[in-house]
Amino acid sequence: MKVYQTNEIKNISILGSSGSGKTTLAEAMLFEGGVIKRRGTVEAGNTVSDYFPVEKDYGYSVFSTVFSVEWNGLKLNFIDCPGSDDFIGGAVSALNVTDTALMVINAQYGVEVGTINQFRYTEQFHKPVIFVVNQLDNDKADFDNTVHQLRENYGAKAVQIQYPVQTGAAFNAVVDVLKMKMYRWKPEGGKPDVLDIPAEELDKATELHKALVEAAAEHDDTLMEKFFEEGTLSEDDMRAGIRAGLVSRGMFPIFCVCAGKDMCVRRTLEFLGNVVPCTDKMPRPVTTEGIEVTADPAGPTSLFFFKTTIEPHIGQVSYFKVVSGKVKVGDDLTNADRGSKERIAQLFAVDGQIRSEVSEMEAGDIGATVKLKDVRRGNTLNGKGCEYRFDFIKYPEPKFRRAIKPVNEADAEKLSEILSRMHEEDPTWIVEQSKELKQTIVSGQGEFHLRTLKWRIENNDKLAIEFLEPKIPYRETITKSARADYRHKKQSGGAGQFGEVHLIIEPYYEGMPAPGTYRFGGQEYRMNVRDTQVYDLEWGGKLVFVNCIVGGAIDARFLPAILKGIMGRMEQGPLTGSYARDVRVCVYDGKMHPVDSNEISFMLAGRNAFSTAFRDAAPKILEPIYDIEVLVPGDYLGDVMSDLQGRRALIMGMNSERGCEKLMAKVPLKEMSSYSTSLSSITGGRASFTMKFSGYELVPTDVQEKLLKEYAATQTEE
Repeated sequence: MKVYQTNEIKNISILGSSGSGKTTLAEAMLFEGGVIKRRGTVEAGNTVSDYFPVEKDYGYSVFSTVFSVEWNGLKLNFIDCPGSDDFIGGAVSALNVTDTALMVINAQYGVEVGTINQFRYTEQFHKPVIFVVNQLDNDKADFDNTVHQLRENYGAKAVQIQYPVQTGAAFNAVVDVLKMKMYRWKPEGGKPDVLDIPAEELDKATELHKALVEAAAEHDDTLMEKFFEEGTLSEDDMRAGIRAGLVSRGMFPIFCVCAGKDMCVRRTLEFLGNVVPCTDKMPRPVTTEGIEVTADPAGPTSLFFFKTTIEPHIGQVSYFKVVSGKVKVGDDLTNADRGSKERIAQLFAVDGQIRSEVSEMEAGDIGATVKLKDVRRGNTLNGKGCEYRFDFIKYPEPKFRRAIKPVNEADAEKLSEILSRMHEEDPTWIVEQSKELKQTIVSGQGEFHLRTLKWRIENNDKLAIEFLEPKIPYRETITKSARADYRHKKQSGGAGQFGEVHLIIEPYYEGMPAPGTYRFGGQEYRMNVRDTQVYDLEWGGKLVFVNCIVGGAIDARFLPAILKGIMGRMEQGPLTGSYARDVRVCVYDGKMHPVDSNEISFMLAGRNAFSTAFRDAAPKILEPIYDIEVLVPGDYLGDVMSDLQGRRALIMGMNSERGCEKLMAKVPLKEMSSYSTSLSSITGGRASFTMKFSGYELVPTDVQEKLLKEYAATQTEE
C-alpha cells in the first residue's frame, strides 16, 4: 500500500444500534474497495470485522475493528464500532481518533435508544454525523417514518440526500437529490445504472433538491450570496456547502443503503470521498499541557495509542493514530507516559485481522504495530525533542458489577494477570481488589459485557471462573452522643500494662460548633478543647479527634496511640464490620501509671472505649446511593417506573429527549444488582441507563434489622 499524504486521509467511525447492519455495511465497503473478493456474512462468521471467536459465537460485534478502503486516490480509514450499549467503550475510543461519524439506522425501527446514546457522544466530541438508513429491503422498512423521527430529534439539520423509490423486497432504486439522478441496481447489487429521474418522482426530487441547496448555502456566506443571485448552486458548490455544514454540525445528511445486497454502498463511498473533510481540516487535538497539535507531516512525530488487542500467534497488537509528523519503520520513540524507549519494528495498514506492511505513515493516518515492550492503551509515543502527551479518552461509569473468583483457588494469581490484560483491551472492564469486601470486583457496562469477559477467560484462557453476588460497601455511623470509659490493666509478672481513657462521641457534620457541655446520666461534662485534628477517611467521611484533656491526666505522647485504637475500630464497625464514618471523638479524661503505661495500653483502652460508646450512640447503617438516568421509549415508561419503585428508588424527575423519555432517580446500589438485565427484559432491549455514585444515606429500619441478622449469622458460623 502506498504512503498517503495527510490531505488524502479521512477517518470515519461507523456507529449504530445493535442489528442496524454496521458489520454488513463494512463488508460491502471492503468489497467495493477491492480489499476483499467475496463478501462474508455475520451468519457464516466470515466477515472481516467480527473475527474474534467470541464475536463469531455471539453473532455480533464485541470489539471495534479498524479497516481502510482506497477510493479515488484517497485513504478512507474506518472503525466499525459495536452497537450494543454494553460495548460503548469501542465507540468512545473510535470517536476520539476519527473525524466523522457514519450513523447506521435500521429502517425497521428508526431512531432507537442506541442511536440517541451514540449521537450524544458525537455531540460531546463535536464530530460531523452522516445518517445512513439501512435494510431498506426489509418488509417492515419505513423510510419516511425514519426521516420523520430524525427531523423530530435533530430538526432541520437532518437533510435528505437520497430517498428510496420503494422499500421492502422490491427495493432496487434510490433518487439522489444532490446528483439529481436515479440509481438502480440489478439483483446482485454493486455498480448501479445511473438514470434520469422518472417523471412521477420529479416533483418530489425537485422539492428535496431545493431544500438541500438552501441547507448547503446556509453554511458559507459566499455560497449564500451566489444562491441569492442565481437561485441555485452547482454540484461542486453544494459539496462545499455540505462539507462546511458537516464540520460545524449544522447539517446531518441522510443516505439510503441496503448493505446486505450491496446497493448504494458505492455511492456512499463516493460521497465520503468527495465531501467528508480530511483530517487536517478538523479541530486540532489538545495535549495535557493545553497545546493544540496540527496534523502536520513536517511537525514532530507523535503517536497516540487508542486500542490494544491480544491475538493468537502474534501477541499484543497496538493501534495508533499519527497525531503529528510521520512514523517510519525503525524509528526510535519515547513513551511520554512511562518514560521507556520503543523501536517501531513493523508498521501495518489494517483491515480487521488482515495486516499489510507499510514503510511509513503520515500525520492523520491510523495504523498498527506489534511487539512493543511497554506501551499501553492511552499512551503517547514521541520522536526526539517532542514532549506531547494526550489523555483525551474518558470512558463512561460502569453499570453492572460482580465478584469474580477462580473455581480453583490456586489460580487466583493467574486470574489477576488475565483481568489486568483484558482491562488493557477493553478499559470499560474495571477490576478492583477490594480490601474492604475481601472480594475481587469486576465492573462493566452490563450483564452481557461481563458474560463476554467470562466467555473469553473460560474459552481463550481455559480458566474456570465463577461470578458471585458482590457484597455491598456499607458504612456505619452514629445518630446521637454517647460517653464511655475503659481501663486496660494487665499484670503478668514482668512489666505491666495500664491505660484508662474517657471519651465522648457524637455524629459529625460540616460546620458543627466546637464541643461544649454534655449531660449523661444526670452528670454534666464540660469540654476544654486544647487541639482538634480532622482526618479525611480513605473510605469517605471524616473522623474528628479532639483533645480535651486537662491537668495532664494522660500524657500527650499517648494521644497518637489512642487515635490509632479508635481508627482501628472504625475500620471494622461493630454493627456489620463495615467502615465507620462521620464521628467526632472528644478524649477528655483518663489515668496513667508511671511505670506500666505504654502505647499499646492506651491503644487498647481507646479502641474499647470507642467501641462501647459507638454501640450506645444509636448506630445506624449507611448504604451507597446512585444517581441513575434511564432513557426509555414512552411506551415502556410506566413499567420502568414501577420496577424502579420496587427497588426503593426515589424518582427525582423526568423529561422528554428526542422521542424518548428520560427518567432520573436515586437508587440504593443493593437494588441495582441485576438492573441491566431487568431493564432489557422489560423494554425488549430498547432502553439504556447510566449510573453514578451519589453518596451514602441511612438504610430503612427493616433493612437494617435484616443486615444485622445476616452479619450475626456469619459471625456465628466463623
